[in-house]
Amino acid sequence: MDTVRYNVRARALAVLGTGSDVGKSMLVAGLCRLVYRTGISVAPFKAQNMSNNAAVTRQGGEIGRAQALQAEACGIESHVDMNPILLKPDSDESAQVVMQGRVWGRSDASALFDRTSEFRRIAYESYSRLANRVDAIILEGAGSAAEVNLRHCDVANWPMVDYADASVLLVADIDRGGVFAQVLGTLDLLTLEERRRIIGVVINKFRGRRELFVEGTTFLEKRSGIPVLGVVPFLSGLRLDQEDSLDHGRQTVFSDSTVNVAVVLLPRMSNFTDFNALAAEPGVALCYADRPEHFAKADVVIIPGSKNTIADMRYIYEQGIAARITTHASHGGELVGLCGGYQMLGRSVEDPFGAEAGGLVQGLGLLNVSTQLGRTKITQLVEAIPLHFDFESPTRVKGYRIHMGVTVRTDERPCFQLCAGSSAAETSDASETADGAMNASGLIWGSYIHGMFDEPEFRAAWLNRIRARKGMPLVSVEVSRNSSSMLRKQMDRWADHLAQHVDMQPLWRALNHGAGQ
Repeated sequence: MDTVRYNVRARALAVLGTGSDVGKSMLVAGLCRLVYRTGISVAPFKAQNMSNNAAVTRQGGEIGRAQALQAEACGIESHVDMNPILLKPDSDESAQVVMQGRVWGRSDASALFDRTSEFRRIAYESYSRLANRVDAIILEGAGSAAEVNLRHCDVANWPMVDYADASVLLVADIDRGGVFAQVLGTLDLLTLEERRRIIGVVINKFRGRRELFVEGTTFLEKRSGIPVLGVVPFLSGLRLDQEDSLDHGRQTVFSDSTVNVAVVLLPRMSNFTDFNALAAEPGVALCYADRPEHFAKADVVIIPGSKNTIADMRYIYEQGIAARITTHASHGGELVGLCGGYQMLGRSVEDPFGAEAGGLVQGLGLLNVSTQLGRTKITQLVEAIPLHFDFESPTRVKGYRIHMGVTVRTDERPCFQLCAGSSAAETSDASETADGAMNASGLIWGSYIHGMFDEPEFRAAWLNRIRARKGMPLVSVEVSRNSSSMLRKQMDRWADHLAQHVDMQPLWRALNHGAGQ
């Protein structure tokens, strides 16, 4: 396929990695914020992303959560052109394909490879539109910059670098070990033209005394001929939505003096960022639990979203987690289901059209609802009024809904009243006025609304309801507001950290920005 290049105004910098989870997404976010703070318009771009953590744009399209965070760092609204192709794995061999924010279909890897030319065309068109709206673009690569066995089907790395005529920053993760082999091995597998585009290397996630790596920096520069622009120390306590990072350990200790929240760690868990605000809240102990004994002493059990609800439902039966959840509910513990977790609380989940993997599974039967997965995905920004407990003053939550299929309530009450003016995609049911379901006690409830816990007023009222049941003192809403304020400042904290440890002058020159002249 011949590449047709469009005239664009933006200069481009690409952040490629020596592997997955080396910190590309976070580095892009921090660089975006630094560029934004200089006063020039900037946007993020990732041609093809593989993640089950998604966000919804104002127009109702679906993109990777990382690109939504990066857009926020740029001070702009997210748009599907920032992530034109999103692959959402629902098994080890297949994924749902989202193109330009809409579901294209479900495919295995070999079929995806056959569409490389089409995917590249879509990526080029999205990039061109985006690059004519801003002055600078920070591109993010995918996986390793040297996946030699996948060169023929690469979309996000070198084809986009070439199309955007971008300079490249190569990122390596010293925390996982072998950083010299990471950098030099990657460079050795690149073509001469690709190597020429690399303006510098960043060593990420460094722990310890910086002076101990001076010799390492000298070795890398001498051996590669490429400058090491920064050694970025691991930033303790950083609380940002990190797409590929999830603490699977059980480091959190439940106690009588904390609100104890256990989130079921599903194999195909999606949108774990739903719980970041809860985890940051003072007096809350939150853990991700994948064994029945991990739920002991939990005040609340949350079943999160899933990219394959039927398979994950079978998983929690097989692992004995379902029985433990049912026991928790029967003893008066609170049980919450979000999105796929909401579907699991019902009587059954059926997939007659193969939206995930087909079949039918019995749910936990704790809510009198049933779900049939369908071909149409609902992607919707919403505002909603909580109905499942009283507030001293009217409180709204803002969030988004991403799900396929219809859940039918029989005699259960809804959890939320949807407000007029919620922004919905064309695929959404505009006549729908309520969301979720709850049992008579209000202690077992489920909802399709992601992001509800980000709202400090809702979070504070919900946590105080739990504290009241435990006989704990109630906490002022100001605690939750201050916690949310702290989270909002994290991006600038991260950007300041990068500015301190990375030589920005070559990056400014690559973006043709005056600070580097």
